[in-house]
Amino acid sequence: MTGRADAARPASVVVGGGLAGITAALRLAEAGHRVTLVEGRPRLGGLAFSFRRGELTVDNGQHVYLRCCTAYRGLLERLGATRLVHLQERLDVPVLSVTGPEDAPVRTLGRLRRAGLPVPLHLAASLARYPHLSPADRARVVRGALALKGLDLADPALDRISFGEWLRRNGQNAATQAALWDLVGVATLNARADQVSMALAAKVFQTGLLSDPGAADIGIAAAPLGAIHHDRALAELEHAGVTVLLRARVAELKPAAPQHAVLLERGELLTADTVVLAGAQDTAAALLPPDAIPGQERLAEFGTAPILNVHVIYDRKLLRRPFFAALGSPVQWVFDRTAHSGLAATELGRAHPGAQYLALSQSAAQDEIDLPVAELRRRYLPELERLLPAAAGAEVLDFFVTRERTATFDPAPGGGALRPSARTRVPGLLLAGAWTATGWPATMEGAVRSGHAAADAALAAAGTRVPADRGDGRWPR
Repeated sequence: MTGRADAARPASVVVGGGLAGITAALRLAEAGHRVTLVEGRPRLGGLAFSFRRGELTVDNGQHVYLRCCTAYRGLLERLGATRLVHLQERLDVPVLSVTGPEDAPVRTLGRLRRAGLPVPLHLAASLARYPHLSPADRARVVRGALALKGLDLADPALDRISFGEWLRRNGQNAATQAALWDLVGVATLNARADQVSMALAAKVFQTGLLSDPGAADIGIAAAPLGAIHHDRALAELEHAGVTVLLRARVAELKPAAPQHAVLLERGELLTADTVVLAGAQDTAAALLPPDAIPGQERLAEFGTAPILNVHVIYDRKLLRRPFFAALGSPVQWVFDRTAHSGLAATELGRAHPGAQYLALSQSAAQDEIDLPVAELRRRYLPELERLLPAAAGAEVLDFFVTRERTATFDPAPGGGALRPSARTRVPGLLLAGAWTATGWPATMEGAVRSGHAAADAALAAAGTRVPADRGDGRWPR
């Protein structure tokens, strides 16, 4: 009887084990589907993962989220992983500028932090004391923020202009762009203002800084990303009854009625009532049947943007904060990875008990992504000495680089028209991934929201009751 009942349940195949695929697979399984998740890599987590480098556990890149990332926070809750992350009680970003000659740099520390006041007063005191802008430029920022707050995110015209163009139209200058707009925008959008769609920039700033006083509070993993996005995800998927196939690449998708066929490279054939393509845009484009989505031929125009991560282990502690942002330097953001990398338990850590592991997160890294490690070392070690004076007397115990050449989709103006919705023209075939039309930039939040959208669309099409959308992307109850 159990076998017959199981066979009567709808079958779903989710292609891609990133955050979008994990979300879609869990949602479909909770709705009673027999779900198989197929992932070509030996791990889950997509581009937010960890790996071993000798005894050290290394995150491929620095992934952060904000309090306003309610869908990602909901996934963390669903995975039982909230204890593996740390979310600031209140936004607090140290911003360190360095000016002057190399042999006598001048360092100035400012902070972007919020008070317990309503928007936009929550940032007023911090901005009034922000040393990286003149009083006149602080006034410009206020005018720009008020103009941003009044924009209609549904206006398609916003996607046709760049953020840089909009900033100039609204009285911003090079100083305000460098010290605030690009400081935040490059890290969240993976491009500088002149290369970013105004629609995406407006989404980031409206939601993160101008919607709720706590919206921009920063969350960071307190454990390796793999412990969250692979270990906890795999455990929850299997507990939900999802069959997870790792190191399994899809060779071909054959849409048909009543069931689709998914052919794996190793020869296995999976059949399903519902297929969710939850990989990157190039993977989805290769598997989509002809004319499955409007403008499908234009998917080839949908570019990608890289992120470079520079990893340095020093023999002593240089940084006493979890992270800081830099101005006047090629360095963008610096994070302390000592604790959750397990450095203290390694042979290197035991030999150097005070050693510290710093990671530089370098977005919009088109000019550096392919540079040799030796050249990056020559470029960034002196910069760290300019920013952190104690680095000049410290020994570099290890230096290495991780590169994500296709870290995000290209957020350029006009890209919004290329982002498809979850539904396709083929019944039972859905799309998910941060690159789809979530309204969010290429973030973990966007990926999770896309997984919800694909699962909801599949369930609705199958006549299954879909839990009411609470409007915040949280896991349905």
